[in-house]
Amino acid sequence: MYWAAGFASSRPCVVELGRNHSLPLGLCASEQQQSLYGYIIAFPLQDYGGIMSVLGSDSWWKKTLYITGGALLAAAAYLLHELLAIKEQELDSKDAIILHQFSRPKNGVPSLSPFCLKIETYLRMVDLPYQNYFDGKLSPQGKMPWIEYNHEQASGSEFIVDFLEEKLGVNLNKNLTPQERAVSRAVTKMVEEHLYTIAYCQWVDNLEETQKLLAMSGPLSDTLKWLLSHLNGSMVRREMYGHGIGRFSKEEVYALMEKDMRTLATLLDKKYFMGSKMSTLDATVFGHLAQAMWTLPGTRPEQLIKGELINLAMFCERMRRRFWPEWFMEVEDLYYDGDSESSGGGSPTGQLDFGLFSRTDTLDDSDGSSQSAGHTHTHSPDSDH
Repeated sequence: MYWAAGFASSRPCVVELGRNHSLPLGLCASEQQQSLYGYIIAFPLQDYGGIMSVLGSDSWWKKTLYITGGALLAAAAYLLHELLAIKEQELDSKDAIILHQFSRPKNGVPSLSPFCLKIETYLRMVDLPYQNYFDGKLSPQGKMPWIEYNHEQASGSEFIVDFLEEKLGVNLNKNLTPQERAVSRAVTKMVEEHLYTIAYCQWVDNLEETQKLLAMSGPLSDTLKWLLSHLNGSMVRREMYGHGIGRFSKEEVYALMEKDMRTLATLLDKKYFMGSKMSTLDATVFGHLAQAMWTLPGTRPEQLIKGELINLAMFCERMRRRFWPEWFMEVEDLYYDGDSESSGGGSPTGQLDFGLFSRTDTLDDSDGSSQSAGHTHTHSPDSDH
C-alpha cells in the first residue's frame, strides 16, 4: 500500500503547518508575502471503495490494520496540534505601535526581510517606541510588515511611513529640498524594485546557507526549514521571472545587482545618502544592504560591499552601531578596521530579542562632543542589558 503526506488547511488559499507557526515566503523579493499554517497529515493512497471493501471482507487482520492505522493517525494529528498550536493573543494598540513582522533569524541579523528591517530601523531613527509581534500573520492586504496604532492598520513600507508621518508628526525628510526629495524617491524605487536581485543570492543561489539562518523549533523544525526555503526559492524565481530580471542568466542577474550597488556607492559621498542628516532613504538602503553585508558569506555581494565598495560597508556598520546597540558582531565579520563610531570590543554575538524598543537623541546627527549634556540614550525597561 502506498502512502502520501499532505497539508490540512482550514483557510482558503493558505496551507497550514501549525497555528501561529507561520512560514514567511518571499522575504526578500517583495513586500507581498504568503504564510503557511496548519498540520501535516498522512493518508493511504487507496480509493474509498477499496477501503470499504476491505472493511467488509472476511480478512479480520486487514480490518484491524485499517482501524488501528486510522486511530493512530487521528492520535498523531491531535498530538501534533497540541505541540504546534499557540493560542493567539489579543493585542491592544491604544496609543501603542504594534509592529508585525517575521521571526528573528539565528545569526543575529534582525530580519531576513529587507522591508521588515527597513521599518524597524525607521522606527528607531524617529525615536518611536514600538512593540514587536513575531506572529507571522499578514495584513489584510497580504503584506508584511504591517503596524497597528490606535486600532488603525497600515501595511506596505511606504504607506507605513506615510501613516506615521500623518498620525505622529515624524518626518526624516523635513530638511530635504524638493529636488533632494525627488532624488530620494528615485533611489528608493531603484533599491526596492531592482536591487531585490539580492533575493536571488539568498533564496536561489545560496539556498542551503540561508536555510540554516531560519529560526524554528519543534519536532518538525528541520522539515519546516527545508520546506520554507525551497518554497521561498521557487517563489523568488517565479516573481523575478514575472518582473523580467529572472529571464536572464545567473551571470546577467549578478551584473545587474553589481551595477545597482556601484550606483549606491557613488551616491554615498557623505555620512548618509542625502548628506550629513539622516533621511528615510537611509533606512531603505540599510534594510537591503544588510542582507548582503551579513547574510551572504562568501558571495559576490558580500565581497563587493566589504571590499571594493567599502563605503557601503561603513554606512551599514554606522547604522548598525547607532540604531541596533544590541546587535553584536564579531570583529572578523568586518573586512575593514571600522570607522570613528566604533564601539568597544568583547561583546557577545547574537541578538537579544527585545520586544519593546525606544531610544532618544536619534535625530541629532552631531558628534558626541557637541551633544548637549541633557541628551542621553535610553532604553525601555524591556530592553535594558
